[in-house]
Amino acid sequence: MSDTQPEAAPSPAPYVVVVPVKPPAFGKSRLGGAGGGLPDEQRRELAEAFALDTVEATLATPGVAAVLVVTDDFRLATRMRALGCEMVPDGASEDLNATLVQGAAEVARRWPYAVPVALCADLPGLRPAELAEVLAEAGAHLAAGRAVFVRDRAGVGTTLYAAAAERFEPAFGVGSAARHQAGGCVEVGVTATSVRTDVDDPADLGAALLAGVGPHTSRASGRRATPPG
Repeated sequence: MSDTQPEAAPSPAPYVVVVPVKPPAFGKSRLGGAGGGLPDEQRRELAEAFALDTVEATLATPGVAAVLVVTDDFRLATRMRALGCEMVPDGASEDLNATLVQGAAEVARRWPYAVPVALCADLPGLRPAELAEVLAEAGAHLAAGRAVFVRDRAGVGTTLYAAAAERFEPAFGVGSAARHQAGGCVEVGVTATSVRTDVDDPADLGAALLAGVGPHTSRASGRRATPPG
């Protein structure tokens, strides 16, 4: 009888989530003005609240080693750092995909054994348990060298993209879900409602509030929060 013990299965690589945050003064324009109807001050407050609720839920997600926020907003960066996020300035603020590639490169530099995950900053109802399920589902695909993405609630956009740092090629923008799929990315998180419910316009905001949002969005919207879990 051999005393040799079977080798333990390798632990999955930790995830570092890259969250790009546009300065709230310029974010979520479709919530304000003639189209959205919200006062500009509330639009700014909501844009900031979405980001704060997104990163707080992400920080509470099992398997997430760190959250790296990419932003040029100094005041917001201070708040994010106080929550426990790592920060980096946005060197490509006019190009979201370039911003994310920059973030993934920073992940590779600081956390060389981690998998970078791009996550939109407008998921105010994000639930840590659902995000953890998405990352667990993604693990086998990522280990096989495939990229993964989560389709947004509308079915055409993307809320999450992950790939090894050397293969990190996000394609966010109008119609991004089809581009990611055509590029060989594997769709995950089909039932992860809170990971899919991003907010761009008043209808999205209504859906998010109905499903439950975090405390920052609750205060900014004047609605009571359903705590993510």
